Amino acid sequence: MMTNKNTPNWPSLQWVKCLLFLLFFPSLLFAQNSISGKVVRIDSKGPLSKVSIFLGNSSYGTITNDDGTFTLNNVKPGQYELIATMVGFEDNIQTVLVSKDPVKLNIEMFPKITELHEVVVTDNANWKANYAMFKPEFLGTSDNAKKCTILNPHDISLVYKKSKRTLQAFSSEFIVIQNKALGYNVKMLLKDFKYDEVNNVISWQGKLLFEELKGSASQQAVWDKRRQEIYYGSPMHFFRSLRLGNLTDQGFQVMILVRRPDPERPPQDVIVREYEHFKNSFLKDSINYWARMYNRTKYINQLIRTPVKETQIMTDTSQPGIYGLEFPECLYVMYTKKREDVDFKDVYRPLDLPNYETSVVTLNGKYALFDMNGSVISSPSPLFEGTWSKDKVAELLPVDYLPPGAH
Repeated sequence: MMTNKNTPNWPSLQWVKCLLFLLFFPSLLFAQNSISGKVVRIDSKGPLSKVSIFLGNSSYGTITNDDGTFTLNNVKPGQYELIATMVGFEDNIQTVLVSKDPVKLNIEMFPKITELHEVVVTDNANWKANYAMFKPEFLGTSDNAKKCTILNPHDISLVYKKSKRTLQAFSSEFIVIQNKALGYNVKMLLKDFKYDEVNNVISWQGKLLFEELKGSASQQAVWDKRRQEIYYGSPMHFFRSLRLGNLTDQGFQVMILVRRPDPERPPQDVIVREYEHFKNSFLKDSINYWARMYNRTKYINQLIRTPVKETQIMTDTSQPGIYGLEFPECLYVMYTKKREDVDFKDVYRPLDLPNYETSVVTLNGKYALFDMNGSVISSPSPLFEGTWSKDKVAELLPVDYLPPGAH
């Protein structure tokens, strides 16, 4: 992931600014506004038609008209990345804050001169092997993932580095994922995907556009139910509840987890290397030793049982609709309305606590930023372990999704 270059200016405590924000805030909640503009070439200023215009990770998208103009109507308030993309041109990405006033943009696009990635040369056998590794780490292995199909897999470039045991993937065209579990066609510009096989860590950068699939009334009801199941207890649900100050009412219990590396456990790369070395030998003691080390948790844990309040970890920023998340050590998040069916060896679970869905959040830096839609907007984003780490692309919902009765 890219490093965040923008450090927020934290808000003044002057009561006038607070009052202005409170007066402004209701319009953020209830207004449904438009984004319009015109796309031209940077060199000739001529209009560009058929440019894809969409708000990243949302269901708002369109293409430009013959004169380069476009309009996105009924946009839910919040901060978005507006992406303009077209073959032969560099992507134009702008941050837009949708509030009470219509947004008007002039977009200039640069002809593409250099590619972001080197040309990947590989034979079909290698591509198939890499794709077989990529697909479950990208889509997941859940029941939802089994109902997902990547319609144009060969538009994905895949590189496996054997020495580092890492798989990288990227695309220069939209990857189209048909998700029949949730009722979406997901179009993704996959900028970078990395799977670290040694540490079992996945990171990716991409821009997504969700399009509703057409279905019968009964099919739509199935999709609606499944979307709600995905939403409740998710990071999106958590961050929205944090902003509204109703974590407990929504079923979240939050505590601080202090953890330190176990000094008696060798580094992960050493464990993997030694196990690979001995696994085909007759030295059973060595095999068993390194297997035990692999299955041993990485951390010594201390859970501080005092419940964390919203005001202790969240703060407003100088930008309306943008919030800061800051806490010491790790955040331990339990969702008490669902039980976990997976044993995560590195997620501490005291024996006296119920088997609720549990996630551990670690900041990549001093703080993270999120918006009123419950979407993390800072980069790199926090690291999720436990329940939240299970969800892959097959479980993604657009940032403008709102279940019935939710706010």
